Amino acid sequence: MFQILVIDDDISIQIFLKRLLEKQGYQVVVASDGDEGITQAIAYRPALIICDWIMPGLNGLEVCNRIKTDPNLSATFFILLTSLDSVADRVKGLDAGADDFITKPIEQNELKARVRAGLRLHQLSRDLQTQKLLLETELAEAAEYVRSLLPLPMTEPFTINSRFIPSRQLGGDCFDYYWLDPDYLAVYLLDTAGHGLKATLPSISVLNLLRSRALKSLDYYQPSDVLRALNETFQMNYQNDKYFTIWYGVYNRVKRQLIYASAGHPPAVLVSGTSPKNTKIQLLRTPGMPVGMFPEAKYVDAYCYVEKFSSLYIFSDGAYEITKLDGTLWSLDAFIQILVSLQHTIGYQLDRILNYLIALNSKEAFDDDLSILQVKFD
Repeated sequence: MFQILVIDDDISIQIFLKRLLEKQGYQVVVASDGDEGITQAIAYRPALIICDWIMPGLNGLEVCNRIKTDPNLSATFFILLTSLDSVADRVKGLDAGADDFITKPIEQNELKARVRAGLRLHQLSRDLQTQKLLLETELAEAAEYVRSLLPLPMTEPFTINSRFIPSRQLGGDCFDYYWLDPDYLAVYLLDTAGHGLKATLPSISVLNLLRSRALKSLDYYQPSDVLRALNETFQMNYQNDKYFTIWYGVYNRVKRQLIYASAGHPPAVLVSGTSPKNTKIQLLRTPGMPVGMFPEAKYVDAYCYVEKFSSLYIFSDGAYEITKLDGTLWSLDAFIQILVSLQHTIGYQLDRILNYLIALNSKEAFDDDLSILQVKFD
């Protein structure tokens, strides 16, 4: 049964509306002024409120504004009861949040029709809110599932940590690292174009495909072969027009050699050196179009020697394409300087980087998904 709140300082109007609406099968609560009306609204959370415009104390516009700014009552359908009939007055009412008007003297059939229409809209709004909550719950479960797929931190024989902040509940970034054999570690990070579920699905598909080594006759030790196979498998014409960038590397811990290839992805950054004075920076990137753009795309490998006490950072472009408070866009060079400045600090370096980026960002959430991998050798 729908509950209706009547707010009017005129007792005769209260009685008239209460009797009329109860005959229609509604449960009716009454209040004699604005303050009492707000108290009753908070207590009963009615589906619909009929409120007189002109009242002592809080008037109808003020009551309406208070009701509509309360998250628990904002979906309540609000009808202003008024003898004012000018366009200017109607505009004031609408600006205050009123959903409809009933002009005095009250015509019963009109009142019944407007109440029925208001309750239908309230029910629709409530149904939409329920669907939204269900969707948010499902998205939260999906996001938790995605996080469960991401690898846990590694501590032996070296340290690998990561941070992942999707711009929405679900993001298009994904990464993984695992041993191909006792001496060779594969590590990659990819960034699917777009956001949300449509970006997440291709990312998870790649993760599952690579982790299970489902692409047969493929040399997973050769990054360029991996990118070529992914490009053949994930052509955007067949994948909802979604392409992705990726950096993929294989590290030989015996030879301390890293072989890598990239497909339109930001360079990985290798920071070496035992002190700030002899710090060495290498940007690790090879030419190659994003995966899925062109069937004939070519990918090549590059090699580098990893000196002792080096750190490797692999990240998505969301880590540095950040709009600052002054409206300007941060840069990759500035981001790299942050990585270098923390090279010789002790502990929780990724948390420090993340805190810096959060403080730098001009918005509550990042515009793009943000993910960072840190491999600390030795």
